[in-house]
This record gives sequence, structure tokens and C-alpha cells, in this order.
Amino acid sequence: MNRKTSRGNRWGLALVGMALIVLGGLATARGLGGFGSARTSIVDGGVQGFFARNSPAIWWAVAIVSIVVALLALRWLSAQGRREITHRPIRLERSPTGLSEVSADGMAHAVAADVASSPAVFSADAGLAGSHHRPEVRLRVVADERAPMGELSRHLSTFALRHMRDALQLDHVQAVARVSLEPPPTPHRTVR
Repeated sequence: MNRKTSRGNRWGLALVGMALIVLGGLATARGLGGFGSARTSIVDGGVQGFFARNSPAIWWAVAIVSIVVALLALRWLSAQGRREITHRPIRLERSPTGLSEVSADGMAHAVAADVASSPAVFSADAGLAGSHHRPEVRLRVVADERAPMGELSRHLSTFALRHMRDALQLDHVQAVARVSLEPPPTPHRTVR
């Protein structure tokens, strides 16, 4: 997910959260008599009369708004699960003699192989997302639960990601690693 989408998600969730907090506070204050009225229910005669006068049209409006909100929520949820892994070549440089490109899949396999070269890693898989200006690495790593996480992190930053930065001729590459820890496999003995 790119930064604009991530920032939009944070702002959208913050605004919805603040609106719900304000509405909840107002409802609680009214229910406790905070607006000069005695303790009255939120749904008083005026609200009941409004719904009675506009029935069934109001229920159709409520249903349509609810469906629209549900569809927007489902769209947002599906966008959160999208991986956005790219398979297009990544442009390295444009010069008068031509364009240099590197395969996104080849780069992902190379990064995964670099990560898997650590003795603490059982397996690694990688994918590239983002643009050629700001590539992002998505790593899935299965590591030995006994290995120090600092050692694994050091291997990722000083070895695997450094190779990728050098290959892409970039100073910074964003990386997200999902690490699963597992016990080491038991050695198999052969008895003769």
C-alpha cells in the first residue's frame, strides 16, 4: 500500500472515530440531562413522531444509506488485503544510450535468496511493490525460534537489503518483513 493510501486511511479512521466520540458524548450528555432537560430518553416524542410521519420512506432512506456504508466498508477492507506486488521491470536509469531495467521478480528472488542465506532462516519469500522511484520489499521469513532477533535484523539490513539498494542504485528501500518463528527440525537418525 502506498503512503497516500496509508495516510488517507489514517485520516479517514481518525475523522470517523472523532465523529463517533462526539456523537456518543452528546447522546450521553442528553441522556444524563446535560442540556437543561430532565433525564429523558434520546428517542422522545419528537423523534418518534418524525419516524411515524415519514414512515415507510424514512426506512428506505435508512436502508439505502446503510447499504452504501456497508459497500464502502467492504471496499476499504478489500483494499487492506491487497498486496500490490509488481511484476513489471524496475527502471534503474535513463541515459542517451537507452534505458536500464531490472526484473522485479528476479530482484525479489535475489533478496529472498540473500535472506535465506542466514543460518537462522529456514525459508524466505519476497515480493516487490511500489514504483521504480520508491520500491518496497515485502518479505515472508520463517526463522529459527532460538535465533536472536537482533542477528536476523542485522542480516536483513546489512546484507540482503544493502545488496538490493546497491543493485537499484538507491539510498533507501522500504522493507516490511513478516517473520514466523518455528522450532528447528529434529534431526533424523538412521540406526543400522
